[in-house]
Amino acid sequence: MKKTLFLLLALPLGMVAQEKQKKNIKTQFTVHGNCEKCKKRIEKAALSIKGVKWADWDIPSNQISLIYNTQKVDLKTIHMGIAAQGHNTTEAKAKEEDYDELPKCCQYERKE
Repeated sequence: MKKTLFLLLALPLGMVAQEKQKKNIKTQFTVHGNCEKCKKRIEKAALSIKGVKWADWDIPSNQISLIYNTQKVDLKTIHMGIAAQGHNTTEAKAKEEDYDELPKCCQYERKE
């Protein structure tokens, strides 16, 4: 009887722990850029968005790796925040005026 009662009480606690683990998601996508200045700008843009826990942009591959809280931010918002700094992503294109404000070394080849 005690074992059954313990299992019934422990089961919901285990479900709560699983729910907490699922709110932080790791993802990766392309962000266009060229150099260390781009790296700092892209990572800063991502980390300035509430809910983004960790960001690392790799220069050679143009891939950003993120950990973010799905209960605080969605992926589209992250893409838009990075694009607002002049860097195209796989889901959002930077405005021409934002791209033009980038330093010359950071102006990557834009494909239409």
